[in-house]
Amino acid sequence: MRYERIPFLIPTLQLALERRGYTSLTPVQEAVSDPDLAGADLLVSAQTGSGKTVGFGLAIGPTILDEEGRFGPATTPAALVIAPTRELALQVKRELTWLYAEAGAVLASCVGGMDMRDERRSLERGAHIVVATPGRLRDHITRGSIDLSQVAAVVLDEADEMLDLGFREDLEFILEETPEDRQTLLFSATVSKPIATLAETYQTDAQRISTINKSEQHSDISYLSHLVAPHDIENAIINVLRFHEAPNAIVFANTRAAVNRLVTRLSNRGFAVVALSGELSQAERAGALQAMRDGRARVCVATDVAARGIDLPNLDLVVHADLPSSHETLLHRSGRTGRAGRKGVSALMVTNRAVRKAERLLREAKLSADWVDAPSADDVRGRDLDRMISDAAWSEDLPESQQEWLGKLVESFSAEQLAAGYLRLWSAARSAPEELTDVSLDSGKKKEREPRAPFGPSVWFSIASGRDTGADPRRLLPMLCKAGGIDKTAIGAIRILDDVSYAEIAQDKAEGFVAMLGGEMALDDGSKLAQLAEAPVLPERKKPPFRKEGGRGGFGGDRGDRGDRGPREDRGERSYGGDRGDRGDRGPREDRKPYRSDDRAPRKPRFQSEEERPFSARPAKPRSSGDKPKFDKPKFDKPKGDKSWGDKPRSDKPRGDKPWGDKPRSDKPWGDKPRGEKGKFDKPKFDKPRGDRPKGPPPPEGKPSSKKNKARASASDTSKRFTPPKGAMKPKPRG
Repeated sequence: MRYERIPFLIPTLQLALERRGYTSLTPVQEAVSDPDLAGADLLVSAQTGSGKTVGFGLAIGPTILDEEGRFGPATTPAALVIAPTRELALQVKRELTWLYAEAGAVLASCVGGMDMRDERRSLERGAHIVVATPGRLRDHITRGSIDLSQVAAVVLDEADEMLDLGFREDLEFILEETPEDRQTLLFSATVSKPIATLAETYQTDAQRISTINKSEQHSDISYLSHLVAPHDIENAIINVLRFHEAPNAIVFANTRAAVNRLVTRLSNRGFAVVALSGELSQAERAGALQAMRDGRARVCVATDVAARGIDLPNLDLVVHADLPSSHETLLHRSGRTGRAGRKGVSALMVTNRAVRKAERLLREAKLSADWVDAPSADDVRGRDLDRMISDAAWSEDLPESQQEWLGKLVESFSAEQLAAGYLRLWSAARSAPEELTDVSLDSGKKKEREPRAPFGPSVWFSIASGRDTGADPRRLLPMLCKAGGIDKTAIGAIRILDDVSYAEIAQDKAEGFVAMLGGEMALDDGSKLAQLAEAPVLPERKKPPFRKEGGRGGFGGDRGDRGDRGPREDRGERSYGGDRGDRGDRGPREDRKPYRSDDRAPRKPRFQSEEERPFSARPAKPRSSGDKPKFDKPKFDKPKGDKSWGDKPRSDKPRGDKPWGDKPRSDKPWGDKPRGEKGKFDKPKFDKPRGDRPKGPPPPEGKPSSKKNKARASASDTSKRFTPPKGAMKPKPRG
């Protein structure tokens, strides 16, 4: 459908589309620009690469433009577009810049990683449309550097991705700051339950638009599943890139470490490659994308941060080095190619262990992929030959400035030399393909062990070394091969006995084996060998005990011939708790042992008499009231050499026999005595006044002390810091 046939399209927007080279609208663009939906809230689900950016630009045009299709002076924002990633936000800004160029629009961006002061100055100068990421926009709102009171339209691009990245609270905060009568557009690849809840909360009578063809998705993309060995994934990626030779290609990995490894490998192989991951700064990421657009780089290795919204020109190949975690991610990764009517290829690297995961992802995404082998080295070389022969340079006229060079080459070299030189130059400009291991879908399954083929005619040799001298098949095998000049395939059975061992050598190798051994017929360790006329008689190998023939080991195995045991007598019912039959008269109940009764009589005491008790369990002897207690005083009041209480372990005494444990407090020598009576423990030591205790020896007779009760300083007194006498510590003069 051509634009001149759409009377409701705004003239300024129609002019911008025509200058951009558009001749028709995509299904999603035509659906959202319906005049019946002008100003209405929309919930749109469209597949990646369907032109959603231009679509919502056309949808919000009638709301934010005047009757002439133009903007007035730039003051507060009239439209707000929110995208999940910085790259997508900047790309949306570029698309809306040319779409609203004829309308005189001023656009500003608020994205993480950029200088916030520059963004604040742009907002202060005024902007008609602001494109932002959720986190940075919330920062501007909190700081008061943006006014959303005049916003007439809000667009949430890739709303499902923003919810997956945890921006739900930021989105709710931003939408609460905008007017309630705004136009709200939600664009999402899938409408999940969280998206539906968000639409019900912040949209009014939203119109549902879906342009996804459920029976066929991404018809312009060919899906290829390459089954490769785990160690050949990087080699297969190199061959895929070389086989397709796309102008631009993107390789997706799941981790930053995998991105760095692939970038290093591809750059070493001569590919012009850039990286794109979350660890890079905004300037580095913008530089990588610009290198892809300028043609300075042809391969971009990225994580899923670049899976949404990145639009690279001439991107014809997407390679999944690691399988994505969900089918939505698979769709968004693959959606980087096959855009704007171009054909694209999405190649999945699948190992044997990941076949089921790949099939599940394709089934959930409703995609069909061709399971083909990864391009081999011969396939790449054949494709190079076809491209070289079909190159347009063969039919182009040579400029006059190079005619002299042409004549010089023809005179100097033959046709074969010229062709060989051209092939060498062609190959030097391209990386050589890799040899891949052949892999099939059945190679990952566990193969059954094939029975060993019979060894055939053989000659036996005896070795004068057995189990007693440390002989072992793993030690004898290399010695036999080395001494006899044969390989292990010429050796059959090796049998180790206690004092001798036997080895089986193929008959066609026996003569050479003997010749290599020489006359000594000995191995490196000195063990002598002798050729036998016939096979030795070896004892039968003992079977493990209690092992059934062809069954599991353990109890219940082969127990040998036990003879005829005869018929088993009838023992009646033996179940627990059942009828135990007539057991006869057992006598009166009193005659039975008490512990056998049903009432469970008291347990029989452990010791029957005092003589049977151990020493530690004997009770203390009773004492008369007139006896003096043995432990009246604490342990520290007894003389140091008295150990009368240490004859028996303290733990073996009954708790009540402790002399100070159960006695009344009145028995304590210092507890209840009158204060006037003298006693050893009348007053604690610290109750005496400190000045009443003279320190040091008394003064000599006839020479009273200079100060009353003043003690002489002594180093033995630890109650105070020692103070040296005056003059005793004066330094001696140096002389």
